[in-house]
Amino acid sequence: DDDAEASKAQLWDLTRPFEGSCKLELIKFDDPRGRDTFWHSSSHVLGAALESKFGGLLTIGPSVESGFYYDMYLGERRLSEADFPAIEQGVERLQKSDQPFERLVISHEEALELFEGNPFKVDLIRRKVVPGALTTAYRCGELIDLCRGPHLPSTGRVKAFSVMKNSSAYWLGSADNDSLQRIYGVSFPSAKELKAHQTMLEQAKERDHRRIGKQQDLFFFNAMVSPGSCFWTSHGTKIYNRLQELMRAEYRNRGFDEVITPNIYSANIFKRSGHYQNYKDDMYGFKVEGQEWFLKPMNCPGHCVVFDSKPRSYRELPMRMASFGVLHRNELSGTLSGLTRVRRFQQDDAHIFCREDQIRSEVSSALQFVFDIYDLFGFEFSLSLSTRPKKAMGSEELWQRAEAQLTEALKASGRKWAINKGDGAFYGPKIDIQLQDALGRKHQCGTVQLDFQLPLRFNLKYQTVRQGAENMEDSAAPADAEGETSEADPEGGAASDAEPVLQPGYARPVILHRAILGSVERMTGVLAEHFAGKWPFWLSPRQCMVVPVSEDAREYASYVREALHSRGLHAEVNLGDGTLNKKVREAQVAQFNYILVVGKEEEEKMTVNLRQRGEKQPLGERPLAELVEQLEEENRPRALRRPRGLEPFRRATPTLVVEINAAAPASAAEE
Repeated sequence: DDDAEASKAQLWDLTRPFEGSCKLELIKFDDPRGRDTFWHSSSHVLGAALESKFGGLLTIGPSVESGFYYDMYLGERRLSEADFPAIEQGVERLQKSDQPFERLVISHEEALELFEGNPFKVDLIRRKVVPGALTTAYRCGELIDLCRGPHLPSTGRVKAFSVMKNSSAYWLGSADNDSLQRIYGVSFPSAKELKAHQTMLEQAKERDHRRIGKQQDLFFFNAMVSPGSCFWTSHGTKIYNRLQELMRAEYRNRGFDEVITPNIYSANIFKRSGHYQNYKDDMYGFKVEGQEWFLKPMNCPGHCVVFDSKPRSYRELPMRMASFGVLHRNELSGTLSGLTRVRRFQQDDAHIFCREDQIRSEVSSALQFVFDIYDLFGFEFSLSLSTRPKKAMGSEELWQRAEAQLTEALKASGRKWAINKGDGAFYGPKIDIQLQDALGRKHQCGTVQLDFQLPLRFNLKYQTVRQGAENMEDSAAPADAEGETSEADPEGGAASDAEPVLQPGYARPVILHRAILGSVERMTGVLAEHFAGKWPFWLSPRQCMVVPVSEDAREYASYVREALHSRGLHAEVNLGDGTLNKKVREAQVAQFNYILVVGKEEEEKMTVNLRQRGEKQPLGERPLAELVEQLEEENRPRALRRPRGLEPFRRATPTLVVEINAAAPASAAEE
């Protein structure tokens, strides 16, 4: 099994002697593992150049998704773009000298002695290396740096290098620690690859969603009023609402029910869910009548309360619950970035409560949902299964069964997928869906996650055997209308460490967390860059611009605009002064999908002269009624199309009713 072998593979320096029998694989730059090693080695070259030029104290220099960086302590000194050429010259000298990377195995005591002049390295050694144990460092020219490796054979392999940007950072990411200077870089095995990367970055700059948002008047931010929270204009709101309309139409077609839950909760619910203990610093809290409350940062605890609001039967499962609730998370101000990292947002959040034997079918359905939406947007994407981590909740047997069902669902999808061994969440395995935009950049938006923890913490259960209605009501004590807590948590506080005991005839559901768009804010940003601001017609906030050729044609132009608007289309009319050519050009720059030019002749024949975005020549004259019907159809992707008539009734094949027992939960066809 290739995935199993890859998960056991150990990366090894090309110049390091083998220490036993093995299978050898040579990794190149086009392999993610090879690229990571290449960029990690390049960060050492950057560190050597920084130390040589500026002195200072090096801290850490990892590879990242788009290159690498090195953090350096320079006291009060601040680096700027003016320093970039000198840094690149220092790197070039190391490239030309072709210095080897030498692996050094040293003891804890030797490491402390070697780096005694650098308190940051000493801190790392004391944190990471056990006294009496061995660690490794690498020599690169005059630089010796702590590192587990592996690395390139020599600095000469880094043929092309560029400093990308600089910023400030804090040691260990804490604002209480020293301020550091961070230099970002990128490198490639050839100058041609670097040039291609720089071209892509230029294109990305042109497509930056913040730039498009300003040009098209879609949204803006005001750091003085509400930093990290977006203000949506009427045009931006059209995109935002349309994405939600798409998902709601799909929900209706796929058996999801939308619910609405509160925006503020007492601390008790988050103590029960575990978010209070592990996520409190990222939540907005405040006091109400002396009690601690929080703005909702995620929907799952509220959905658990909805599930637990009354007794549940196996007949109700799977229960597919969805929300577009407003969420708030306390992101650090330095991490805020346009629509991709905000403090206030909405997710296309859904939680599927199902039996264990329904996991495979529900995961398969969830994946198909993802595929359909991403295909609609024209995204390429990759799939990966993240398996049981070292710290995991639940028995290994339970994890194996769950992972087996996820594996079967992935195989049945017919798509390529990979394994991220040990990268699952502590509460269950997951499938990550990483989409790729028009520039080949990857974004993590969609996910399908299994959760065994929340059902336990909220003591969620469903009836598996037939009982009298009276017995069923007696066996569960959900919250009542006055807010009384359930029997699982009579004090309304944190969940107990002891697992709640289920009564005979009851089983615990599994929760499937599912997101496709992720946050609507982030997906809007991704789509703006993916489409370069040229929105597809059904999603466009500017679908039609009507342009009269003269003052006499203004009344008919307004009529045409109203005919389009009354059918749910986003249509505008330009009744201002200016030449016809100027008005057409303004509509083209604003990225209207269609421009409808009208005059006396069109009025007499009830037609329009049609131009389409991206077409050099006008499409010609079209009857208005025919065009409206065409655009109505174009405005509905598959999920938004209404059925034209009733399907003929066909009686389903009778199914056998099987007696249900607690040991063998019913399948979907057993009732």
